[in-house]
Amino acid sequence: MHRRVFLTSLLGASAAVAGLSGCADGSAAADTRGAATKPLADKVPSGTSLKIASYQGTQQLQFRLAKLPPLPFTVSSWVNIGAGPDVINAFRAKSLDLANNAGIPPIQAHYQGFDAKIVAINITRKPNYLFATKPGSDIRTVADFKGKKLAFSQGQAQGVVLLRALKQAGLKYDEVKLVPLTSNQFLTALQSGQVDIAPLANSQAPAYLKQYEGKGAHTIPTDVVDLLNLLWAPQSVLNDPAKAAAIAAYIPEWAKGQVWQHEHADVWNEEFYVKTQNLTLDQARGISKLANKPLFPPSWDEAIKWEQETADLLAEGGFVKKFDVSSLFDHRFEPIAAKAVPAEYRR
Repeated sequence: MHRRVFLTSLLGASAAVAGLSGCADGSAAADTRGAATKPLADKVPSGTSLKIASYQGTQQLQFRLAKLPPLPFTVSSWVNIGAGPDVINAFRAKSLDLANNAGIPPIQAHYQGFDAKIVAINITRKPNYLFATKPGSDIRTVADFKGKKLAFSQGQAQGVVLLRALKQAGLKYDEVKLVPLTSNQFLTALQSGQVDIAPLANSQAPAYLKQYEGKGAHTIPTDVVDLLNLLWAPQSVLNDPAKAAAIAAYIPEWAKGQVWQHEHADVWNEEFYVKTQNLTLDQARGISKLANKPLFPPSWDEAIKWEQETADLLAEGGFVKKFDVSSLFDHRFEPIAAKAVPAEYRR
């Protein structure tokens, strides 16, 4: 019973209803296979524009520092948005056309009845997250999570990292208390003691520890990998040939920008972490050392397998209904990112 209450509180009543009955606007139940198999246009039509997610301005900064060529379309707005639930809401409101997320938001969107497709994949091989404790905690391992309050966002990468870590430790969902929050609430929940544990991005941990390590807060590393860093878009956007062509033109620059950041970590540390995130250079260097080398697979087979495992894990917990995740991928875009980068970045 608690999972149903949890799900409704997380998604909101309207989203929960949409997940059960389907949504007229972009319904996942609609047959869109025809639209998703039309060849992409070779050229972006004049006047085309996209609204693209750029959390904390990372994309514009990346493109500017890498000195990438102008995009062959207009970015009508760079939307400062990153959390999966917020992205889904923006997709629904038609205020966003393309977003960068992990693997779990597309699964959540499908469950809510909103049809969107994955159009680019970057594989991550090293953990992007770790677990942080509240101040004064004596929790030292994932096994110690038993009976504790854990911050859990069903629609975000942090959520699946937590579920996979619990499974790896042999803990069942009813042996812990999952507290429904979104990731932007995690720090406040830790600070106030609302939760005992929250998964934080590697980039968040230094600032948290700087403030609370002296009060007994600490971190617990995990070897759980959140495999997918992806681009995705609403089916309604992909059904527009001009916008689909613009997305196809954006993907190579997105891939090149990540390669540039990886190869120029010293510049990125200064320009992003120090100047915009107010971290010290040593903290920035620590984050960069943990960063993943970008890898753009020519084939999405591994990504689809991982996404299915994630969806099945959520279904086992009663958080979503079991389904075939192959419907989440638009294979017209599959080779684009890999073709845009040197061979060492294709895996």
